Amino acid sequence: MTNVLSNLRPFVLPLTLILMVCAVLLAFDRGGGVSSAGIQRVAIVQHASQGAIDAGVKGVRDALASEGFVDGKNIRLTMYNAQGDLPTANDIARKVTDGSSDLVITASTLSMQIVANVNRQSKVRHVFGIVSDAASAQIGVGAEPLDHPPWLTGYTSLASVPNALKLARELNPDLRRVGLIWHTSELSSQIYTRETRKACAQMGIELLEANAENPTEVGQAAQSLVARGIDAFLITGDVVVLVAADSVVKAARAGRIPVLTVIPPTVLKGTLFDLGLDYEQVGRNVGVLAAKVLSGTSPATLPIINLAPETFYLNLTALEGLRDRWQVSEAIKARAALVIDKDGEHLKAAAR
Repeated sequence: MTNVLSNLRPFVLPLTLILMVCAVLLAFDRGGGVSSAGIQRVAIVQHASQGAIDAGVKGVRDALASEGFVDGKNIRLTMYNAQGDLPTANDIARKVTDGSSDLVITASTLSMQIVANVNRQSKVRHVFGIVSDAASAQIGVGAEPLDHPPWLTGYTSLASVPNALKLARELNPDLRRVGLIWHTSELSSQIYTRETRKACAQMGIELLEANAENPTEVGQAAQSLVARGIDAFLITGDVVVLVAADSVVKAARAGRIPVLTVIPPTVLKGTLFDLGLDYEQVGRNVGVLAAKVLSGTSPATLPIINLAPETFYLNLTALEGLRDRWQVSEAIKARAALVIDKDGEHLKAAAR
């Protein structure tokens, strides 16, 4: 027996080291908790590559870093983008809620819905943003700020359609007919469409609608509205339409009418103005909220409220060739955080 123990002695230290390594690896692999190295695993999920969503994600990342959560230092950040594809979005939702993430941050209403629904059993901490109305999403969020699942919190941000239409009337007092393209299955689009119908009715504007269930249908829908004699297009918080905004601008130019939106920075694609939300600031707000959760604050204690920092972008080049008289006063120009003209883009210092 003594000889056997003596023969095993050289293997004791290597076996001990192997067991220690296995224990460390197991700690890293354990779902739902912080790794043994203290690095929290954060997933950021967006539904599509689109200007407002991209700006929001940038704001989230910037805020996390400003709050001390740096990728590769104390968090491990993984980015996911479904590129507008629902099966891919569902696959991503299953992946980020399988225990491989300590916190999921979603950008867009659809990403919030898909992840929240898959996460009902896993209960991974989830912070959302760039969302029109979480209480309408059927994910367990109620009307009161603290009426939400204990693992879920975020901010909603709804732009003002009435403000955009009032500005349009300032630029063209004769505005009478507005065209709206929307995706009937998208919650954000449904919410904004209801807001647009209400605002148009109150202002005596006739609203003509067309549906597009995917980006390839947007151009045809836009052409149909031009043929029906609209005076301008309005683009709201519809991801399908926003992804295909170029098609709307193309149809509008052929009809010599402008495109107006509540979703910056669509002016970069040729719209006349965007009077909506500063989505980079929206993202920063969400990033600060996520930092609180990463610091140990329970999502259950964090209220869901509406934060809607407004901004105004103006593209004077879109006035060229319009059939009706759209006039931009110096006072309106002075209100814009970004002005695009024949000489380029001019961003106010305060908006940089």
